[in-house]
Amino acid sequence: MSKKLSTSSNIDARVSVGLNKRYRAEKRMRAYGLTAILLALMSLAVLLVFVVSIGRTAFEQTIIRLDVSLEESIIDPGGARDGESLRRGDFQGLIRKSLRDLFPDVASRQDKRRLYKLISAGAQYELRDQVMARPEMIGSVQSLWVLGSSDADMWQKGKLGNETVDGAGRLNAQQIKWLQTLRDKDRIKTQFNKMFFSKGDSREPELAGIWGAVVGAFLSLSVTLILSFPLGVLTAVYLEELAPKNRWTRLIEVNINNLAAVPSIIFGLLGLAVFLNFFGFPRSSPLVGGMVLSLMTLPTIVIAARASLQSVPPSIREAALGIGASPLQVIFHHVVPLALPGMLTGTIIGMAQALGETAPLLMIGMLAFVVDIPQGFVDSASTLPVQVYLWADSAERGFVEKTGAAIMVLLAFLVVMNSIAIFIRHKFERKW
Repeated sequence: MSKKLSTSSNIDARVSVGLNKRYRAEKRMRAYGLTAILLALMSLAVLLVFVVSIGRTAFEQTIIRLDVSLEESIIDPGGARDGESLRRGDFQGLIRKSLRDLFPDVASRQDKRRLYKLISAGAQYELRDQVMARPEMIGSVQSLWVLGSSDADMWQKGKLGNETVDGAGRLNAQQIKWLQTLRDKDRIKTQFNKMFFSKGDSREPELAGIWGAVVGAFLSLSVTLILSFPLGVLTAVYLEELAPKNRWTRLIEVNINNLAAVPSIIFGLLGLAVFLNFFGFPRSSPLVGGMVLSLMTLPTIVIAARASLQSVPPSIREAALGIGASPLQVIFHHVVPLALPGMLTGTIIGMAQALGETAPLLMIGMLAFVVDIPQGFVDSASTLPVQVYLWADSAERGFVEKTGAAIMVLLAFLVVMNSIAIFIRHKFERKW
């Protein structure tokens, strides 16, 4: 009897040791998982703080107030007051004259050139547009705000260090003194940078905007959606509902799964060889960009659509067949509508992935410097990721904050698209 009790107590002890070991392993696994989540959140927070700290100032631009004498003999000597004559006016000369009036002690040619560099090269076009909108200003002296140069903008935002005081930087001591004089006279300030959201790319940082890249991205994604969504859904329906289960369909399924893992630059090479070199489609156009991105997005949509179709219970199909529906009616009247939320979720995720792609677009020439806003699918265009790449590679200091701001806009688009996908999944998902 005592031997049985001893054996039972030994078993209980071993079981207790094993349970304690399992509990400790479970606690360690939970700690590892929590640590991994915290590290990921910390890395994301550091990334966001870094990007925001760099790009937030790009949403402001520096403007300088000048008393401009709009002399009729300079901007409209004929007195026609029409757009053609006003476009030939010397608005740059008026701006420079108003600067010289503010600093009459500037006499040498070199100092004048340095003084003129405080005003953006695009200020004359802004002044021209204002005069064309209000021709009655001609012949009067107007106190107008004009756009400052990138260097003046950096100084106003405190982005230039003390090394510029002794002339070691882009601004010398005299230029900083002029800017300080403008600040003391309340003639320089910052305002919301509307041009960043309304203009295309430019060689001058203060004139560069993302609207051209946004329009190019929208056109490219439109082509991608039009091509990839119906093809992806129909492919998934055929493979899951209609195709016979043999080695050929299994080979196709394996290849689709493999295509989802192919590097995106391979699709760019395919687009370069087929769409540009063979078919001769226009280079750098949203049409070709959307076709290349659709090739890259198709496997993701097919896989997501097949998973959604597989989640529909067989009883739905059996019930539809039992009441006399044909196989096609079962698929398109019952199965596909129930699987559609999952298909849409996979499509939006695939589109978000396409929005952030750069490598395949570089291969088809969308790296080009595009100033004009694209008006159609065959015009030269860029996209937001390519625009970020271009600005990050620019030597001008003002493009650094533009890069950060463009990244913020791109991340906002991605967050919105993924939020829509999550909303659709939770709103329309059926639990079986």
